[in-house]
Amino acid sequence: MSGEVAIALALALMLTAVAAVFVVRTRRVVATPTERAVHAALHTASLAARALRRGLDTESARTAAPFLRGLTVTDGLALFDGDGELLARDGDEPLWQADVVDACAVTARDSIAGQRRVLKSVRATAVIAQPLLTESGDVLGALVVVTAGTPGPGMLGAIGEVARYAASQIELAELDASRARLDRAEVLALRAQISPHFIYNALNTIASFVRTDPDRARELILEFADFTRYSFRAAGQYTTLAEELRNIDRYLTLERARFGAALRVRLQVAPEVLNVVVPFLALQPLVENAVRHGLAGQGGGAVEIVARDEGADCVITVEDDGAGMDPDTLRAGHGDALADRTDQSAHVGLTNVDHRLRAAFGNDYGLVVETAIGAGTKVVMRVPKFRSGVRAGGGAYG
Repeated sequence: MSGEVAIALALALMLTAVAAVFVVRTRRVVATPTERAVHAALHTASLAARALRRGLDTESARTAAPFLRGLTVTDGLALFDGDGELLARDGDEPLWQADVVDACAVTARDSIAGQRRVLKSVRATAVIAQPLLTESGDVLGALVVVTAGTPGPGMLGAIGEVARYAASQIELAELDASRARLDRAEVLALRAQISPHFIYNALNTIASFVRTDPDRARELILEFADFTRYSFRAAGQYTTLAEELRNIDRYLTLERARFGAALRVRLQVAPEVLNVVVPFLALQPLVENAVRHGLAGQGGGAVEIVARDEGADCVITVEDDGAGMDPDTLRAGHGDALADRTDQSAHVGLTNVDHRLRAAFGNDYGLVVETAIGAGTKVVMRVPKFRSGVRAGGGAYG
């Protein structure tokens, strides 16, 4: 029995040894020094990018400076804004003597004004400044490094690449900010379109019920308050289809109070698309356009709102049985398929939504308008059920 135990122990030791050799060899294959260095550099770059994607200011510069210094493999690094003002520096404090600090400021201003410059300080320390430039050549600031000895071509090239990488992240941050400002401006344009006509008519309708049906008037006041609270909220640029439809229901409640039985509404929504993310106020112009331009001129009619699940996409249609218009006139109105039916505001609202859909989801997701004289108008909106970078509330998934 003891012999069997000895054999079993020997086999176990052999298997352990083989496993150890296999692990060591595997590590050598998938984690060579070069691979580890590349992984470390990419990780460091991603940490720097995370800070710079907030823009270039004192806080982001302070966070990014250590990672950028790690990429340049230098003794010290400083970041300056476009006016040549120091934002942050990184490196051992004894390095930052007065003459080195002054040399950094001088080279930063020179690089912002022209080309990269190398300057030797009195203590044989090299100071290299590289401007942070956009693709179009605009100066965002300057990256300055401090290193002992004379920098060779390899170091100078690396500094230039790190500066270009930092500038690209800052430029992306400015692009994101510009896009957010544009989104806000487009939402404000839609809000301005809603307010003049609908609000005036809704208040007149509510006033007409105050004496004849006070309870109905109170209900409509609450619907109106909820509608305006949602439409003028300060939240993000995106919301869910469920939230949009809830606000559309408030709008239609007020319009039905105005038109009575003359306005007929049919709503058909697949439950699985209720959480799909859409641009804020994307449906309001479509429905208001159907009621205001498709029905009001005729004294009444029908509006149908349908939201379907089509695989990776959600397709939303808003259709009315109003007067419609000549498709050629529609196309010729402003050189695209979203010209107005009776006035410029309809064109502005539909074009606004079309632009926002394309900006958020790509050119495959604009509006499609189908109309003909005497055949009403149908507006089709297609949105992806999921798109990375877009979420309800005004931000990005993950």
